[in-house]
Amino acid sequence: MSTPVEAVDDDVRALVDDMFETMYAAPGVGLAAIQVGVAKRIVVIDLAEKDAPAEPRCFINPEVIWTSEDLATYEEGCLSVPDQYADVARPAEAKVNYLDRDGNPQEMHAHGILATCIQHEIDHLNGILFVDHLSSVRRSIILRKLAKAKRLAAAE
Repeated sequence: MSTPVEAVDDDVRALVDDMFETMYAAPGVGLAAIQVGVAKRIVVIDLAEKDAPAEPRCFINPEVIWTSEDLATYEEGCLSVPDQYADVARPAEAKVNYLDRDGNPQEMHAHGILATCIQHEIDHLNGILFVDHLSSVRRSIILRKLAKAKRLAAAE
């Protein structure tokens, strides 16, 4: 479990900058601090299309305060589970309270892929991966593929 950020200061902003750099290099559309070894409640997201201007979003101490009953299914992948993808059903809309990069309280009503992405990243802060939302059979298949890929990479 990731711990809340006590104060948004220059160190936190430097971490956010590093997280964006890591996310863009991966490449990915979202990253939680725990994925870079920092157990703090920080998430970065950028859902801009490939050749469009960047749309970086930073969420410090994000908390889902409401989700819709309607679900939306998107194919999800994760930098923590490389090259593995699966359809995951999540609430189609979510309201999230968080602090911005300057430490100001914010509330966002997300829908569509943004709602999915923010829920996916907040799951990381709570020790949950997208594969945890899958059936045990589908999860086992993905984890076996991941283990095989690691064995092959180690043999090279």
